Amino acid sequence: MPRAISDYRTLSFDCYGTLIDWETGIEVELGPWAARHELEFEAVLASFGQVETQVQQESPQMRYPQVLAEAFRRIGRGLGIEVGDEEAEEFGGSVGGWPPFPDSAQALRELKARFRLAILSNVDRRSFALSSEKLGVEFDLVVTAEDVGSYKPDQRNFLALFERLPSIGGERSSLLHVAQSLFHDHEPALALGLETVWIDRRAARGGSGATP
Repeated sequence: MPRAISDYRTLSFDCYGTLIDWETGIEVELGPWAARHELEFEAVLASFGQVETQVQQESPQMRYPQVLAEAFRRIGRGLGIEVGDEEAEEFGGSVGGWPPFPDSAQALRELKARFRLAILSNVDRRSFALSSEKLGVEFDLVVTAEDVGSYKPDQRNFLALFERLPSIGGERSSLLHVAQSLFHDHEPALALGLETVWIDRRAARGGSGATP
């Protein structure tokens, strides 16, 4: 039988794709490049989802801006298009400018009144700090890929979250994880016995988008 929401004391959130509209952010950065080369942006986005994961798995300690830059280079190589270092690094540094979903800030403010809020994100500390300003709440706990040295769906990221919960008075038994990505979040979380809530941000678009 499903538990009541009142049974939970801490909500952990994925950030990019769940709270921050990373696909719009990526489109702002890569859309003009795709158009110049007469590429369908949705195809570029799907390629990004695959290549980004490859880079993260090959180099789990690489900071997220460098992951993005390398993913862009590989997308270009796969299409026979050279991506210069300057444009790759510009894309890598764009994370802090990606917009939140319209409902994120208000929802977080309302939830903050009832729950501890945590972030479990596949980025670096600096990028998340810039995004956090757009979300309008102070999170009780932030765990990034840079902190852990691995990227979701690696279970080590969730285990790191569990280990840090006592520092904010939280417990794993009263933790609920909220995320969009089945691949990055729900599959590893459920494998560890963590209950989850799915936020389907692509309901109107279909396909997997930037998530493999």
